[in-house]
Amino acid sequence: MRTALLAWDYPPAPSGLSTAAREIAESLSALGVTVTVFTLDRTGSGDHAGVGIEGIGLPPGSRLARLRLWGSAGHLAAPIAFRRAVLRAHARHPFACIEATNWYGPAALLGGGAAPPLVTRNSTPAAFSREPAASLRDRLDGLAADRLERRQARASAGLISNTGAHAARMTALYGLQPARPHTARPHTARPHAVIGLSLPPEMLERARAAPYPEATGGPVRLLFVGRAEARKGFDLLLAAAAILGADCEAGTLPPFEIALVGVPEADLPPDCPAVARRRLRPLGRIDAVALEAAYARAHVVLAPSRYESFGLVYQEALAHGRPVVACAQDASARAFIGGPGAGLLAREATGAALAEAIRPLLLDSALRLRLRGRALAASGAFDRARLGAETLALYERAIAAARQGR
Repeated sequence: MRTALLAWDYPPAPSGLSTAAREIAESLSALGVTVTVFTLDRTGSGDHAGVGIEGIGLPPGSRLARLRLWGSAGHLAAPIAFRRAVLRAHARHPFACIEATNWYGPAALLGGGAAPPLVTRNSTPAAFSREPAASLRDRLDGLAADRLERRQARASAGLISNTGAHAARMTALYGLQPARPHTARPHTARPHAVIGLSLPPEMLERARAAPYPEATGGPVRLLFVGRAEARKGFDLLLAAAAILGADCEAGTLPPFEIALVGVPEADLPPDCPAVARRRLRPLGRIDAVALEAAYARAHVVLAPSRYESFGLVYQEALAHGRPVVACAQDASARAFIGGPGAGLLAREATGAALAEAIRPLLLDSALRLRLRGRALAASGAFDRARLGAETLALYERAIAAARQGR
């Protein structure tokens, strides 16, 4: 089988979508599938770990680069670029199918027609990461992104979601019809598989071998990995840092610090309380080597997301054997952290509830060690062999459904 995978960026770019794209591509390649990744973050052709990489970055000053600057209409630039590149390559050496993320609908112009069957893998949709729109331009921009995602989902021959809860949310969000196996022609129903993502095997090996920091009397080191946005619970983290920071300065809690990966100093809000700011260490975006070092240095990982489609941060923290403090509002946190007891869950999405979940881990090093053991035991549930095999099986179902529907 020969497949195309559409990606906004690809390693070494340090993003969750980039990591997911590599895991998908290399897991399929290990099964003998010929995979070509089309990515917008570079130009030129190459090959890495058996995966062909075609950089289709928009040249500065080109028509599509200029179009990208035009508010909501600019969201069409990437789908146009992906369509041109994929159909050009498909004409030379046909693809059996195409896979793309739902995020901002990069394959919104590739469903049906002369294109191969399209599979959409649902990450967190743009609407779930969006801050409340303050201007008409922002609202129109969001509406355009939502329509592209919906168009792509409805044109897809198959869908993949990371968890069952995520699949249900995406089916409702995009107005999709759930599969009905009792219908007269069940083979024509759009298959929707639940497939968890993996982590790089070499990273898993290094993570599990990383020693846990000793309780030496220095500050308890907490780690946040993500963007400074409400979906990631960053507002909850700031509120909790203020509460716990005040207690620390009052002498009722030991010293602690919170490293912020993915959050530069400029992203801290102007009204961030000084008592919280004194505990924060903004690191901005860092590469994969520095990220592993940040996990290895941390005693606890803070991941208070209100919603995750899967939660790669959860899996990375578990692989390193770091207890996780997450939010019970997120279904993935309940499944991957609360279920195996690999950390503590804030009962609700408030700063006070998050502070109460963090507090025992600041006070009790023995509790941290017990949760570390549970985290290590829970890690490794998702590997490349499973990811590749289940993805390939979904491709085959989507191709068959597309053929029956023509």
